[in-house]
Amino acid sequence: MIPVERHPLEPFLPPNARLLMLWSFPPPRRRWCMDFFYPNRTNMMWEIFGEVFFGDSQRLVDAEHKTFRQADIEALLREKGIAIFDTATTVRRLTGNASDKDLQIVERTDIPALLARIPFCHDIVCTGQKSFSALTEDYGVPTPPMGEYNRFVLGDREMRLWRMPSSSRAFPMPLKEKAGHYRHMMNTVLE
Repeated sequence: MIPVERHPLEPFLPPNARLLMLWSFPPPRRRWCMDFFYPNRTNMMWEIFGEVFFGDSQRLVDAEHKTFRQADIEALLREKGIAIFDTATTVRRLTGNASDKDLQIVERTDIPALLARIPFCHDIVCTGQKSFSALTEDYGVPTPPMGEYNRFVLGDREMRLWRMPSSSRAFPMPLKEKAGHYRHMMNTVLE
């Protein structure tokens, strides 16, 4: 029997958050270079953020230590009002790797409970197909084109669900193109 793995991190929920970013689940611990979200050094998320917010994909990268600048990342997220968690709280890794296609979600995150803790949030962005599929299944949101959103209602809150390209290097899209989608979304949400 494949063991069940519980999420190793607490949600990052700045009280001013207007955007909730959801990935699927962290990679195995051996792939981490820091104790925060998107911890795999080969993942492009913090390079995308560097490009979007600073015009420099390496701004949040600590190349010398082969990690990311976690304190700078957390400060940026607090300043901009961006919360982060994942769509699964427990999973089984069917092949022991970090690939979404090999994750079996055992327990999904209680999204309404997360949103109750960030009352200014009206936008959710899914940063990969697995996370997006989980939300569209749970809330019946039609799939928008890449880089766009569809509106839905969750409880008494009108929301927008954004579909973004995966920040994984395995997703075949250049960094600048991925950053373009994220820039458009951030400009719309955080304006």
